[in-house]
Amino acid sequence: MSVLQIVLAVLLMVLGVFLIIAVLLQKSKSQGLSGTIAGGAETFYGKGMGSKKEKILSIATLVAAILFVVLAITIYCLQYTGSESTVFGDAWKQFAS
Repeated sequence: MSVLQIVLAVLLMVLGVFLIIAVLLQKSKSQGLSGTIAGGAETFYGKGMGSKKEKILSIATLVAAILFVVLAITIYCLQYTGSESTVFGDAWKQFAS
């Protein structure tokens, strides 16, 4: 494993932990069954409270999720680049020729 792969793997783990925490910190956007039965008693003053923090957390979660996917694909591609025997190496050689 190269140093670049190790750094990217550590970054992937940190992003994974951040994603778990960020998703758990977010409020549910729907009230579920209890909100339906109770009628959703949300007041006018209570609607906007904390919406800025929720929006920032939502955007941070989206950016982290995109980075997580890009890093996972990058690490996968780096892992098999340059090696003679890969998972799809033989099938790729047959397809290319």
